[in-house]
Amino acid sequence: MVVMDNLVTILFIVNILLSIIIIFRERRQTAQTWAWLLVLMFIPIVGFVLYFFFGRGISKEKIFDMRSQAKIGLNVELEEQKQALSRHLFPHPPTAQVEVQQLVYLLTVFGQSLYTTANSMTLYTDGRQKFDALIADIEQAKNHIHMEYYIYRSDALGNEVKEALVRAAKRGVKVRVLLDAWGSTQVSLKFFDELRLHGGQIAFFFPLFVPYVNPRINYRNHRKIVVIDGEIGYTGGFNVGDEYLGQVEKFGYWRDNHLRIAGSAVYSLQNRFLMDWNSQHALEIKYDPALFPEIKQTGTVAAQVITSGPDTEHEEIKMTYLKMINLAKKEILIQTPYYIPDEAIHNALKLALLSGVKVHIQIPNKPDHPLVYWATYSFAAELLRFGAIIETYEKGFMHAKTMIIDSGLVSIGSANIDVRSFRLDFEVNTIIYDAQLATKTKEAFLADSIDSKPLTIEAYQQRKLTIKIKEGLARLVSPLL
Repeated sequence: MVVMDNLVTILFIVNILLSIIIIFRERRQTAQTWAWLLVLMFIPIVGFVLYFFFGRGISKEKIFDMRSQAKIGLNVELEEQKQALSRHLFPHPPTAQVEVQQLVYLLTVFGQSLYTTANSMTLYTDGRQKFDALIADIEQAKNHIHMEYYIYRSDALGNEVKEALVRAAKRGVKVRVLLDAWGSTQVSLKFFDELRLHGGQIAFFFPLFVPYVNPRINYRNHRKIVVIDGEIGYTGGFNVGDEYLGQVEKFGYWRDNHLRIAGSAVYSLQNRFLMDWNSQHALEIKYDPALFPEIKQTGTVAAQVITSGPDTEHEEIKMTYLKMINLAKKEILIQTPYYIPDEAIHNALKLALLSGVKVHIQIPNKPDHPLVYWATYSFAAELLRFGAIIETYEKGFMHAKTMIIDSGLVSIGSANIDVRSFRLDFEVNTIIYDAQLATKTKEAFLADSIDSKPLTIEAYQQRKLTIKIKEGLARLVSPLL
């Protein structure tokens, strides 16, 4: 008995020491550190397994060779813009107030994001309209199609898109498709056999060599990018699957935002795809002028494409959101399926409210991931005490990732307002400096408000005990979500 007690004590001490060594060898947020310490200490064996798959940091040595920017020729213009900004010279004629130029500076110098003008953009809020436009552009492709999605399903929509890609490949168009291995577990290489037969190439991001087993499983490529002939780009929140057309009963109508871009901002999407592809595929794409054709002026929209991921030292998209919030003078409109902010974002919104800025947030009324949903509900409701307007979208499922600041600044992309998007997933957002597109995006937001139900302090305080328990548990583990 004494021997057993001593053995348990020794194992407990060893477990604590190992926990401390494992956790503190990597720089991470304090809340995450404490959460993992609790998991490792109170459920030792299971906790270590969970940490192996979900807690380990990714190598800070770049997964993506940033030198590839030099190969594709974007580094020259980016460096010119950095130098101009350091001398307080705006790279192009100002399109917005001086304060917004601070954001341009941040994204150019800190985020390595090219500032582009003369873009034309179309906002899609309906899945069918978005995919009809995408397939129409695929049918017109002449040189190449680059497609990158988190989720691609082998259902009706997946087949529809695949058949369009096959037709393009038969015409001699170079087709490359990069899918996240975890998000696209329902689709296999066999599904793309005909496309591959005609020269199409398929790659999986962080592939699962053993089904559902991968020590990097917690780090996913959440980006949605399509580039056609280097001239047209698509990016936003829609993945490829029938649910994104509102054809899955569980979710009903799927509300999302997606952009069709024509103009020099497509260069940034192309650059991102090439780096992602080259990081995962043996057949590296070399520089080819056809990938970056000369683009004629097609519009007047100024924009920057910003990306982030766990391979970088900084949380670029989180910093972008934070700067946008701090720039607001009148209103902040947010749509997000998951609102699990870190302290900086949460406090920035509170400060905005206390400073007289209107904060209006729309979240789903139904969960696709229960723990995430109840954490979202709890964090969003906390802002009610500061005067925020919180609405739950009742028409279907709210999946849009949108931030509108005042009347001329918009972010649309793949990144949610949560810890996962900030630190764990590879994301892409488009920051738009344009009053007209901001107005269109706001009009869509206000239309969604008609289909939403306001959450009041009175109703929230009367929630059931079971809901309070769910919220408490969800918030406890929120640093790990």
